[in-house]
Amino acid sequence: MRKMPITDAFFLMMESRRIPMHVGGLNLFTLPTGADEAEFLEEISKILSYDGELRRPFAEKIKVGPLGTAGKVQWEEEDELDMDYHVRHLALPRPGRYRELFALVSRLHGILLDRSRPLWEFHIIEGLKGKRQFATYFKVHHCALDGMGAMHLMNSMFSSDPNARLTESPFSESAYLTYKEKMQKDKNRDEGPKSSDIRAALEGLRMQMGGTVSLAKALGNTASILLGKDSSIQVPFFKVPASPLSTQLTGARRFVAQSWPISRVRAVGKAFDATINDVVLAMCAGALRRQLQDQRSLPKESLKALAPVSVRSAGDVEGGNAVGMIIADLATNVRDPAKRFRRIKESMDTAKEQLQQMGPQEIVAYSGVVLQLPLLLTQLAGVGNRLPPYSTIISNVPGPREQLYWNGARLDGIYPVSIPMDGSAINFTVVGNYKHLDFGIVACRKSMPHVQRLIDYMEVTLTELEDAADIMARKATAKAKAKAQTKAKAGAEAETRVTAAANKKAAVKTKPKAKQQAAPEAVDKPPEA
Repeated sequence: MRKMPITDAFFLMMESRRIPMHVGGLNLFTLPTGADEAEFLEEISKILSYDGELRRPFAEKIKVGPLGTAGKVQWEEEDELDMDYHVRHLALPRPGRYRELFALVSRLHGILLDRSRPLWEFHIIEGLKGKRQFATYFKVHHCALDGMGAMHLMNSMFSSDPNARLTESPFSESAYLTYKEKMQKDKNRDEGPKSSDIRAALEGLRMQMGGTVSLAKALGNTASILLGKDSSIQVPFFKVPASPLSTQLTGARRFVAQSWPISRVRAVGKAFDATINDVVLAMCAGALRRQLQDQRSLPKESLKALAPVSVRSAGDVEGGNAVGMIIADLATNVRDPAKRFRRIKESMDTAKEQLQQMGPQEIVAYSGVVLQLPLLLTQLAGVGNRLPPYSTIISNVPGPREQLYWNGARLDGIYPVSIPMDGSAINFTVVGNYKHLDFGIVACRKSMPHVQRLIDYMEVTLTELEDAADIMARKATAKAKAKAQTKAKAGAEAETRVTAAANKKAAVKTKPKAKQQAAPEAVDKPPEA
């Protein structure tokens, strides 16, 4: 048995029938050319159902003492693992549209995981109409795995080679060791010390020499804000408005998904000198603003978003959670899209500047005390809807940067399915997938009806930002052109002045010389006869 860290046990403590605390993912695939769907899906089902030695935590279940999750929580081996329970094969009802797929995922995501078993399920889904596509839905308790850990698990299944064939289950210990070895080789491919290694060494030295000073400073800043002495960064509860998002949830969920080209999002970020994540926040903010306007319930104060940030090192593929958090101002009370975007960026820059003063361990500690603990307390006390620490959660998880395949099946989409809570009835999570950003949006079915409209509103917001960026570009071009014309005109005028001065100077020099030559001719001229 091994002890569960308290930061992971938080997710068990917060769980209830209304608020399942598992994270999931919907993946879309296109079958290999010429492959028979039934045979292909049967083969991958056999691979996934391997019941030999599995990696942590897929062959472990939780064990608690007399105090339950409030006391000592441990992981223990499952002696009677039933893989047919954990790996399931489903089919969509007709007509097999994405609408039916999202409805199925919505139902599956609202069901609690069985705590008497290992806390995960994997569903293979067939029946998508006319696209030669199939889907998988995987869910795992958040106490066992975070978003990046889940991405590492998924990546161990895939290959950039469409002809590659994997015969090992991604849940097996052997597949885990193979993937871990590959990641280590990739990490050590370049010779000499890397900048990340140097930073890690400096970080270790800084921690030994009293790195907790920055953590103490951050906690002091938070206290100052809550006492009204400062407003430089966003903190829980501070000016978080009441809205349809700050309600008590039911157990039913509604899930929708959509993809956007990374090139579009990156171009907007570049125009505003911002990051892709800043644009993601702005898209969600604009969509929420329009949604709440439709409901005539847009608050005067801006909505606030909890934005988790991974502090997992590049080669860390272990389970568990390695996440820090910040709170961003979504500026939903600002009408102009460009001004709204700039305020979001300013809020994010300020929060990141504070985190940059801390090391990974300090970030996790700060996030646990300042951001995670208030969330835990409000959820346990049942006051999350009356005293929301923030309005929503918006996560951005790095994904694959190349086209991937699963035994020849092309990976078309990676759509995260995360956790709404009391006080934050909707969750946005996005994964970068090759040339696209794949958004998964999950909400309480009762608290946030018509969630599918958010997809349209996100597109509208992105278009508005593109228009604003285009206007900025045209203004910048016009300004540069005007500046060049002014410079050219000034240069031409200067050249004219220089030429005129030179001509005048030449004339002055020439005139006296002409008089000097004329005088002798008059004097020396012979008298006429």
